[in-house]
Amino acid sequence: MDTFLIDVPMPSMGATVNELTVISLKVQAGARVTKGQKIGELESDKSIFDFEAPCDGTIRAVHARPGDVKPSGSAFLQMETSDASLQHLRSGQGPAPVQPAAPSAPAAAAVWTPRATKLALEAGLDPSKLTDIEATGPGGRVSGDDVARYLEKRRP
Repeated sequence: MDTFLIDVPMPSMGATVNELTVISLKVQAGARVTKGQKIGELESDKSIFDFEAPCDGTIRAVHARPGDVKPSGSAFLQMETSDASLQHLRSGQGPAPVQPAAPSAPAAAAVWTPRATKLALEAGLDPSKLTDIEATGPGGRVSGDDVARYLEKRRP
């Protein structure tokens, strides 16, 4: 069977969700996956959900790291597959060399969920300057609950 490369986009979660945060990745370049296999975990401003492989194939490139905030429809990963039903996602690039995903650098600041950012801003706080907030969300992120607890402790 002939194989070809596809560009798998970040999913669209409806008219009101324009971007998604990558919580975790379960695969890296070179990994063989099967259709429906969990390959990552994403978060919108309303929920956290599993992202599954759209087909059987081999991951050739991953275009995101945990903590990245990516627009819906932007490149998430590139796969090599023989699934003809995904021809519409065919990549314009030739075969990409298999390279392991680069290790993510330690974050200089905590990653905030969209809800956490909104709550902090509504309270008149700058999330980029809050360093004493405990991050208990998925992947060590600052969640809305973390911000609510922080605000509660600050009340006289």
